[in-house]
Amino acid sequence: MRFAAALFAFMLAAGRAATVVPESASTIVVFNETDHDSRELARYYAEKRGIAEENIVGLKCSMNEEVTRAEFDRDIADPLRAVFEKRKWWKLRAAGSSRGRVESSRIRFVALIRGIPLKIAPQSEPYEGDKKDGPPQVVAHNEAAVDSELAVLGVFSRRISGGLNNPYFRSYQRMRESGIPSLLLVCRLDAPTPALVRRMIDDSLAAEQSGLRGIAYIDARGTADPQLIEGDKWLLNAATTTRRKGMPVVMDTGAGLYPESYPMTHAALYLGWYAENVAGPFVRSDFRFEPGAVAVHLHSFSGATLRDPRRNWCGPLLAAGAAATIGNVYEPFLGFTPSLDVFADRLRAGFTFAESAYMSQRMLSWMTTFVGDPLYRPFPEGLAATGDSPRDEWEAYRLGAQVWFDRGPEEGAKELRKLAKQFKSGAILEGLGLLQLTADRIGDAQHTFEDAAGLYREPADILRATIHQFFQLRSLKRPQDAEMLARKRSAQFPAAPGAEVLRGLAAQLAETTAGLQP
Repeated sequence: MRFAAALFAFMLAAGRAATVVPESASTIVVFNETDHDSRELARYYAEKRGIAEENIVGLKCSMNEEVTRAEFDRDIADPLRAVFEKRKWWKLRAAGSSRGRVESSRIRFVALIRGIPLKIAPQSEPYEGDKKDGPPQVVAHNEAAVDSELAVLGVFSRRISGGLNNPYFRSYQRMRESGIPSLLLVCRLDAPTPALVRRMIDDSLAAEQSGLRGIAYIDARGTADPQLIEGDKWLLNAATTTRRKGMPVVMDTGAGLYPESYPMTHAALYLGWYAENVAGPFVRSDFRFEPGAVAVHLHSFSGATLRDPRRNWCGPLLAAGAAATIGNVYEPFLGFTPSLDVFADRLRAGFTFAESAYMSQRMLSWMTTFVGDPLYRPFPEGLAATGDSPRDEWEAYRLGAQVWFDRGPEEGAKELRKLAKQFKSGAILEGLGLLQLTADRIGDAQHTFEDAAGLYREPADILRATIHQFFQLRSLKRPQDAEMLARKRSAQFPAAPGAEVLRGLAAQLAETTAGLQP
């Protein structure tokens, strides 16, 4: 409490403008009192979001990422539940009520600050009150993400085996309108270093001012495996939603990941799967996401640690500049991981990161951690309004794409070409070419990508447009033109990201063509 009072005084003295949103009043910030950095980060986030002093909670707990179930109960869950009752954040019914203990709640969002443990280890000893009814492969697990366990703090359940169905799954209502008082939307501001957490907060606030801008990179697997195909469907649906909302989508449906040298610039959204440790462009020292980017790689252990910038996926994606991500701390099974199509749809509809994440999550008291500012809204309400004077090339592309979907490809292409000329934008033309591919206009797309390369100025962008053009030339059965183009452009920019990809494509095509000679 002394820290909370000091924080409030600090905020008043600093006189800095906070980004206060309606959800700020119903958000609490939870930090680890034994971790100095956790205290300071709590101070920083509360100030930035205008969160009141009484909504700051310090807990004395382990600084390890993994704790036992006993430690979680003793140091985190029980003390936090006591704070809810003492500060009257919950209006409670009598124990045993058929309608649940929590009648209403003043708190809907929880921001766990770096220093609060990440996961609860599996327990072999019996746990009083536990139940094991349900599918054997599910109830065999009692390990969990701290975030997911705290999300059901108001359920007052003693069950630790298996999970609990999420009543907010697939919702399309703001949390304040959901009618689910027992549910807390718990996210964490965590990363390999405290400095990265501050950057995540700053980038989220900055991106909210005009909406997240850039290109979406979505990496499906092209799998036909009936046990895995659901994951690909999520990504394909996410790509469709993202296109229709006016963001260019570079879609990879091959079995592998984006190559390390792929020229992934202007990356605002990344959704992909399925590798255990970070790979592709994200491992390059020169790679950076756009400020405020949301990046998720689906894997059973993508969030097993958040402290290592080179291991698994969450930590490395944040270290590469992402502001928000999603991960699994233990094996969740595919069907109980977040449905990434729902997640992408809700983000684009203007919901907060926390709302979008929990709307996409089928099961709670389970394995998933949501890393980022819970109040972050990458695509603010009103962003979709049509305007006569777009502010930049990304807004211009969005408006042109709206014409494409509302009035058809002919009118859309005409509008996008006009806007590309106005803004001298290769990105608008690249986006048009990507739309033309979805309409099977391969010839048109080939010419559009050629024009995009002519407008781009950065070598990486030119080479990415060339990679698109290469594949269209190959589809048009013009292998010699495709090979010649790849060799020409890779020689023009031999050290730029993408050059190695084009050299490899040219060599592969030459080998294939030679094999077809009589």
